[in-house]
Amino acid sequence: MKIRSVVAGLPSRVVTNADIIDLIAAHSSGYFEGDLDAALRKVDYYLRYAGSDERRWLDAGERPIDLLRTAANSALAQADMVADEIDLLIYTGIGRGFIEPGGAYHSAAAIGLRNAHCFDIIDACMSWTRAVQVTESLFRTGQFSNAMIVNAEFGLRDGGAVFPHLLRLPHLEALESTFPAYTLGEAATATVLTAQDNAPWEFRFASRPDLAPLCNVTMDGYEGFCDPSDKLAKNGVGIFTSYGFEMHEAGAGEALAVFERLDPPIEEVAALFTHASSKRYWQGMADKVGLGSAIHHVYDKTGNVVSASVPAAIASAMAEGRLRDGDRAACWVGSAGMSFGAFTFVC
Repeated sequence: MKIRSVVAGLPSRVVTNADIIDLIAAHSSGYFEGDLDAALRKVDYYLRYAGSDERRWLDAGERPIDLLRTAANSALAQADMVADEIDLLIYTGIGRGFIEPGGAYHSAAAIGLRNAHCFDIIDACMSWTRAVQVTESLFRTGQFSNAMIVNAEFGLRDGGAVFPHLLRLPHLEALESTFPAYTLGEAATATVLTAQDNAPWEFRFASRPDLAPLCNVTMDGYEGFCDPSDKLAKNGVGIFTSYGFEMHEAGAGEALAVFERLDPPIEEVAALFTHASSKRYWQGMADKVGLGSAIHHVYDKTGNVVSASVPAAIASAMAEGRLRDGDRAACWVGSAGMSFGAFTFVC
């Protein structure tokens, strides 16, 4: 399997850390119990410590499907392909407008894919990685030749699973389950893959389902689909709840173990791409495995763009000439679930 192109479509509204602080202040004034100024200083410190600077959000008049369509058309052009050549489309990630049918069908219609088999894959921030692995497996059956993977991680609309609910901070302790929301950005990506002969991709995964309560967006009636936990729906049903500090701490050992099992040829890796959950955290992880100089960050520019993190970073590295045809890349993701994945491929 070979990557033919990767394109990221970012919305136009630039939101800085200072903007986030101002939004929390405006929504929490008169509601926060305690010293709001001290809490805002702590949020600012956490953002800067993680390496956050700015992120992109949809501006007035911008729509996820338009950014997805533009990214997909650009990816086709870069791959020197036309829509009718795509015979497999996977829509992946958390951001979506439909539970039924899968988002792949509406995306295929918008892009003009008339010959593509369509379905969705949802696996939190691991979604794009899982979709790539599934695509490679399907290519091996000989049934498909050209695939496109798309996502549209746009979850910050007013009244959605994040805002304005989590901007209204009730007390300092609430940061434990709300802070990751302040790092989020938005993005659409499109990846074109072909089944041509190339160096084999290698994947390694590990799952820790006992840590599933640490990051969730629940639905009405969720209680009947899981065992009880006081962490679930801590911020309300349907509201993003993430214990990011605990996830990074609990997941470090698991993430390192899965990367060690992958055991890529470190001296051959031209670029390392990780989940954009924290620049500081992943830089430290990269340093531990000897790839500190190879990691390509987008977190400080895009924020945490969920399942779009790795493809957005690959697109950025390709555009900057840091990843060229024939180069070896490594990718490393930790995700809600919790799950941990590492894989390597040659462009």
